[in-house]
Amino acid sequence: MPAKSKPQPGLPSRQQILDFIAQSEEPAGKREIGKYFGLKGQEKIQLKSLLKDMADEGLIDGKRTAFHRLGGLPRVTVLRVVDTEDGQPIAIPDSWQPDDATPPPRLRVIEPKGKLRAHGPALRKGDRVLARTEEVGNGWLAHPMKKLPASEEQLLGVVELDGAGKPWLAPVDKRVRNAVQISDLGGAEKGQLVLAEPAGRSPRAGVKVTEVLGDPLAPRSFSLIAIHKHGIPNVFTDEVLKEAETAAKLPLSQDKREDLRHLPIVAIDPSDARDHDDAIWAEPDGKGGFNALVAIADVSFYVRPGGSLDREARKRGNSCYFPDRVVPMLPEVLSADVCSLRAGEDRAAMACHLSIDSEGKIKDWRFTRAIVRIAEVIAYEEAQRRIDENEAGDNLKNLWSAWGALTRARKERDPLALDMPERRVMLDEKGRIAEIRLREALDAHRVVEDFMIAANVAAAKALESKVAPVVYRLHEPPTREKLVALKDYLSTFDKKLALGQVITPSLFNRLLKDVADEAEKALIMEAVLRSQTQAYYGPKNLGHFGLSLGSYAHFTSPIRRYADLLVHRALVDAFGLEQPTPKSDIPPTSGLSDRDRSDLVRVSEAISAAERRAMEAERETIDRYVAAWLSARVGEVFETRITGVQKFGFFATIIGLGGDGLVPVSTLGDERFHYDEKAQVLVGEESRTTYAMGNRLRLRLAEANPLTGALKFELEEGGSAPIEPRGRRSAPPPKRKGGFIVGPRGRPANIRHQGRKRK
Repeated sequence: MPAKSKPQPGLPSRQQILDFIAQSEEPAGKREIGKYFGLKGQEKIQLKSLLKDMADEGLIDGKRTAFHRLGGLPRVTVLRVVDTEDGQPIAIPDSWQPDDATPPPRLRVIEPKGKLRAHGPALRKGDRVLARTEEVGNGWLAHPMKKLPASEEQLLGVVELDGAGKPWLAPVDKRVRNAVQISDLGGAEKGQLVLAEPAGRSPRAGVKVTEVLGDPLAPRSFSLIAIHKHGIPNVFTDEVLKEAETAAKLPLSQDKREDLRHLPIVAIDPSDARDHDDAIWAEPDGKGGFNALVAIADVSFYVRPGGSLDREARKRGNSCYFPDRVVPMLPEVLSADVCSLRAGEDRAAMACHLSIDSEGKIKDWRFTRAIVRIAEVIAYEEAQRRIDENEAGDNLKNLWSAWGALTRARKERDPLALDMPERRVMLDEKGRIAEIRLREALDAHRVVEDFMIAANVAAAKALESKVAPVVYRLHEPPTREKLVALKDYLSTFDKKLALGQVITPSLFNRLLKDVADEAEKALIMEAVLRSQTQAYYGPKNLGHFGLSLGSYAHFTSPIRRYADLLVHRALVDAFGLEQPTPKSDIPPTSGLSDRDRSDLVRVSEAISAAERRAMEAERETIDRYVAAWLSARVGEVFETRITGVQKFGFFATIIGLGGDGLVPVSTLGDERFHYDEKAQVLVGEESRTTYAMGNRLRLRLAEANPLTGALKFELEEGGSAPIEPRGRRSAPPPKRKGGFIVGPRGRPANIRHQGRKRK
């Protein structure tokens, strides 16, 4: 019962009914109200009339079975996440039918932490939950009880028609296998990419189209699919754009800014970079070391805490980069213009002055707000060419010399050295795929990377010296469970990993260095990578395992990462770098707000989740581009390498191109294959043919689906045993008959099994 004392007999007042509805732990309908107040006979009839009057007066809303205050909510109801604010999900009632007078209430969703989390992974836009609601002050809170099934969430797919002309929604997520019948096309046509939602509570009700997105195979659709699927905010409101325009007009006061326009600072970036937020300079100090400068766009000067611009940036967490577009964290007037360090133009910068000794150790650092004028923006490839062909001026030569010192310090601390190739999708002027290739690793990349790492370390240590808040970039050592799995895997190569010793990056580097065979090294490198934990942000320093650093923060990319912006604000406060600004509509201070200081844990969790969301969306988009590129080459045979093995088959990627595809075990012939989980191999029962991670073999491309990014391979005609076995005793060669691999009972193993499908 909502109250401890028994209510007075007789018909309750309007306020008593409202109090009961608000406090009831269960849905409060006419029956519950009558029972609580002990109404009988004629009083029940009077209650019905009173409830109708209250509804007409706008005091309550609902049906006989469950009333709630108008503008209020039932204690337990279904909610749909529609937004995030400060990393916290915002939801509205799923069944609300708003009109102009009564918009749906917005609830802040309070998600349990750690082991208390009962509804699964963190909620994102489009998720639906059953939640307990609570009114506090002038707002509402929601406490999730369980997340509703995926079939009830918003769906992204393509409209298809069956033989009878009935419309179906074909999913674009390769994890979703079944199409769903469409009950309401909403004006959509066959072949169009659409957003849909359940048309009713029953799965038989199908789905109704809520938004038509266009041609799913248009060049720009692949990133659009990822944006909608992952709920990535991609439209700035007029309020945010207006504040950005106002901020962009802020004058650069020279009173408290260090004038560094005389230094020939250069920005070295990708040739297709959309923004330039870092630039570097160095010169010999006459003592065997170097004086260096890392200049970073002073985004905190323009994006102030508490404004709509800041709230939007915090919600996005970071920029998302796709082959055809960027979804920026900040509006383009800032990200691509005022905050971008363009050559020959005065720009506001946060300057990190570094003193580097001859061994590459950072002996001293200093942070200032400055005015810079970038001497040149150079592509990585061009900078490398000038160095290689001895055409570099003193500026680049000094940078390379200072990097030589930083390299010596890097070798001494011996960070984790995993060289994993990155795919690059090149588009033509019409947005079509021109080429897909692996990005070349150059010394120019390492030069910039090591300068950025030095500045990031300096920022973290500078804030620690002032006992100021720090948003660290954290990378914890591998967990024991992952180390045990790695140990078991390495044993299949006759290599040992002693778990009793202190696990360091050097240990993994020595392990890889001792592997002579390049194919085997690639395998072990992938296994080491899988054993690592995922990096994240947090205010408690746990070090960075991969970089072998005790203190590390992200400082160098505030245009595209909110974590860096928070570090800049902390530096403004810690070192008294606040800039005088004229009266304006934007917030007056550029340091940390009280909310920032008191809520760094939640903010860090939110931007870590946003980073994971962006990484998934970017990876899936590349997969779709690769599948589209390969869709015209179905039937061709490619050199591949096995990247994963499961009991249902193995995954392989095309060497030099990427694009993972499945080879189902059912297509390996009639022979039965056993899965060895410890060794991660599939072994033929009779032939002993072994499929293991790292094996190279020729596979035929059987399917390429640009909508899902999924590929499917099959053995080359006549069968295909691995052509590059792992570093272990290889299985005996399979028996052949008439050019075919022979399976059990002498039947050709390359002929697919026609009987009952494997489950």
